[in-house]
Amino acid sequence: MVRDGAVLRIGNASGFYGDRFAAVREMLTGGPLDVLTGDYLAELTMLILARDRLKDPSLGYARTFLRQMEECLGLARERDVRIVVNAGGLNPARLAEELRALARRLGVAAAVAHVEGDDLLPRRAELGLPDGLLAANAYLGGFGIAACLSGGADVVVTGRVTDAALVVGPGIARFGWTPEDLDTLAGAVVAGHVLECGAQATGGNYAFFQEHDVTRPGFPLAELRADGSSVITKHPGTGGAVTTGTVTAQLLYETGGPRYLGPDVTARLDTVRLTEEGSDRVRIDGVRGEAPPPTLKAGLNRLGGHLNEVVYVLTGLDIEAKAALVRRQFADALPPAARPAELRWTLVRTDHPDAATEETASALLRLTARDQDPAKVGRQLGKAAVESGLSGYPGFHLTAPPGPGTPYGVFSAVSVDPKAVEHTAVLPDGRRIAVPPAPVTGPAAQPDRPEAELPEPLPEGPTRRAPLGLVAGARSGDKGGDANLGVWARSEDGWRWLAHVLTVEKLRELLPETEELPVARHLLPNLRAVNFTLTGLLGEGVAARHRFDPQAKALGEWLRARHLDIPEVLL
Repeated sequence: MVRDGAVLRIGNASGFYGDRFAAVREMLTGGPLDVLTGDYLAELTMLILARDRLKDPSLGYARTFLRQMEECLGLARERDVRIVVNAGGLNPARLAEELRALARRLGVAAAVAHVEGDDLLPRRAELGLPDGLLAANAYLGGFGIAACLSGGADVVVTGRVTDAALVVGPGIARFGWTPEDLDTLAGAVVAGHVLECGAQATGGNYAFFQEHDVTRPGFPLAELRADGSSVITKHPGTGGAVTTGTVTAQLLYETGGPRYLGPDVTARLDTVRLTEEGSDRVRIDGVRGEAPPPTLKAGLNRLGGHLNEVVYVLTGLDIEAKAALVRRQFADALPPAARPAELRWTLVRTDHPDAATEETASALLRLTARDQDPAKVGRQLGKAAVESGLSGYPGFHLTAPPGPGTPYGVFSAVSVDPKAVEHTAVLPDGRRIAVPPAPVTGPAAQPDRPEAELPEPLPEGPTRRAPLGLVAGARSGDKGGDANLGVWARSEDGWRWLAHVLTVEKLRELLPETEELPVARHLLPNLRAVNFTLTGLLGEGVAARHRFDPQAKALGEWLRARHLDIPEVLL
C-alpha cells in the first residue's frame, strides 16, 4: 500500500460535489501517492442527494465520481493508488455496485468495498427522530474505512463520515493505530481537516491570494507518519502555494473552540504546531488528542417550505424614495389572505453618484418570501410584484421575471447514541464487519482554557485608521444555521494586538449583523488566531437562504474590509 514504509502519502482530489473534475487525473499523474481521497458531501449536498433519491431510489450518490472513475480507475490501479471517498452519499452500496460493474466493463481488476450504517432514516421512529425528514445521517469515523482497506479494498466508498475520516482511516490501516492512540489519531484528524476542502489548503479562497499564482492551484497532499505528524504539500509544478498561512486558514475553517470533536478522537486545535520546512512544505506536529464525546453527531435534512425572490433595479436619484414606493405598492397589491408567512425586503446600495454606466448607477431591492404553502410564494406574489410596472417608480424593471416558488431545505444536528448506529464495513468479498463505537469517551463538552492566555499587549504608540485585512487574514463558513469566523495575525506583534483588540464587543461593532446574536470567541495562540462562532446568523441553514451570503463564505472578507485604529508599527 505504500512506497516508503515511514510515510503514507495521501492526496485529495475533491472538496465538494462539483469540484474540479480533472483533479483526480491531475493528482494521479502529478507525483507519487499511496491513497487518493475525495470529499463530496456537505450539509447542502445531503439535501440534493435526498431529492435525487426521492425521484429515483437507485440514486443518492455523487454521480460525478462515477464518471471520474470511468476515466481514471485503470490509472489508479496501474499506479497502485487506493481510492477513498465519501461519494456514496445516501447510497454507498449502490455506488459500490456501479463501480464493480464499471471495473468489469473496463477490464480493470479493482476490489471495491463500502462503509454503511450512517443512514438513520429507516430507523427514524426507533431512534426518536422527528417526522418529515428527507435524510438523517450519523457522522462515522475512520475505523470502518480502515477495515475495508485492511480487507483488501482498492476503492472504498462511504456515506456520511466525518471529512477527516477519509485520512484517518488509511492511517489506521497503514500504521495499526488503535482507539487508544489518541494523540496519533488527533494528528491524522488535523491533517484530514487541512486536506478535506481541496485547494483551500493551497491558496484557494485565501485572504492574501495576490501573493501567489492561484489561477489553477494544485490539490494538497499529506505525508502522514506513524506518530500522527504530517507534512502538507502538493505535487511539484502545480499552482498555488502551501504556507503556514494557507494551512492556518484551512485549520480555522468551520471549526469552533480548541476542542475539535469527532467520533474517533477529540483533537486539541490549541496544541497544533505549524513549521515551514521549505517551499510548499508545512509540518504539522504536537497535536494532542482526548477521548471522543459519548454521542455521535447526526445531520437531519427536512423540507422547510417554499421560497421565492424578486429583485427590483432602482437607478439614479431618490433610491430610498423609490424603494419605499415599491413596498407601498406591493402591500396594496397583495391581498392579506395571500401574504406569505415571511416577507423580507433588503435594499442593496450598489449605486455610485455620477456613475459612468447605468449598472453602477443602480441599486437592488430584493424581496424574499417564504411560506409552507407553495401557492403563497408563487403566481400571486409575482403578479403583485410586476403589476405596478407602468405606475411605479421611474425606470421600473426587474433582474428577471418572477418565477414559481421553489422548495427549500433545513439542516439541523442532533446527538445519537453510538451503540444505536450500525457502523459496518462491507468488504470486497461481501463479508460484513461491525465496527464498534469508541471504547472510551470523554465529556461532551469541557471548559476551554481561560483568557489568561492572552499575550502581552503591544506598547502604546501611534495608530492609523485602516482596514483590518492589512494585518490579518480571515476564513469563514457555515455550520447549519451558525457561522464560523476565524481571524489570524501575520506576525507575533500582530497577534499581541489582535488578541486584545478583536473582542466580541469589537466584532459586534464591526459587523452590525451580529449585534443581537450569541457570539463566542476562542483563542488559538499557536495559530495566532481568534475563532468566533456566530449562533443563528444563517437562520435555518444554507438551503433556506436566510441572508445574501447564505454560507457566510465572504463574512471574513467583510470583516477584513472594516476600518479600525491599527498601530503604525504593524502597517
